[in-house]
Amino acid sequence: MKKQNLWADISLLIVAIIWGSGFVATKNALDSISPFFITTLRFSISTLAIGILFFKRIKNIDIGHLKAGFIIGFFLFSAFSTQTVGLLYTTASKQAFLTGTNVVMVPFFYWFISKEKPNLYNITATFLCLIGISLLTLDGSMHINKGDLLTLICAIFFACHVVATGYFTKKYDPIILTFTQFFVTTILSFLSMIILEGVPSAIPKEGIFPVFYLGIFSTFIAFLIQTIAQRYTSPSHTAIVLCLESVFGTILSCILLGDKFTYKIFIGCVLIFLAIITAETKWEFLRDINKNVQTQEE
Repeated sequence: MKKQNLWADISLLIVAIIWGSGFVATKNALDSISPFFITTLRFSISTLAIGILFFKRIKNIDIGHLKAGFIIGFFLFSAFSTQTVGLLYTTASKQAFLTGTNVVMVPFFYWFISKEKPNLYNITATFLCLIGISLLTLDGSMHINKGDLLTLICAIFFACHVVATGYFTKKYDPIILTFTQFFVTTILSFLSMIILEGVPSAIPKEGIFPVFYLGIFSTFIAFLIQTIAQRYTSPSHTAIVLCLESVFGTILSCILLGDKFTYKIFIGCVLIFLAIITAETKWEFLRDINKNVQTQEE
């Protein structure tokens, strides 16, 4: 079982790297394509890809998989919709960090399902996270940027998605669940595009590569890996590994998009990372180091 946990962690790390690069791809795609058109395209590509590769398994879909897939798909659609629209009004590096705050939310949402109450470390982490978020999002006039607010809402939906995925993958086939959530997200994105943006005339050629990358790597491959990996680890543990998405997202945004780090943003990011470490490790590694030092001295 430990070996399975290790492979799950490595798999989720790969997902975090892919998703981190997705912030840059989405930002580039938004230069020429509307938000809901992007989500429609990326999930259409991923639905088609998984449908072709795993048709024999998917054709055995039943009502249980459909219900579970709809719930997960709704959270996924809500998360990506608010994230993509939010990126119109904020930087990719800031959004990467704000999206990562879902790691602190997961234990509280998981409480409603497992009845496992958050401990003092979770509560402390929440306050640290809130302070860090305020440093990241509040400007000089103490107003929250529209993009920052949408990204925080997106983090809530991603936390719900992680918890729901962890719950349903213990009961259902992860391949079928992945296909179903992709299909649901595609339909909801398409309807939103028609209602809010209208019918697009064509895909600009400069947006083809970013959308293809988002559809195949950031969606099809990444979510398939995540759904399978979550069978062998807890939602809270999944969240802490996936929070590295914010690290890779920020680094790549600074390198490729020229986003700048201010001291205020840096302090906010440090506080958010302290919140993540507090929530998931309870600083046990420091106690272990202290014990080892005392043992060596004796």
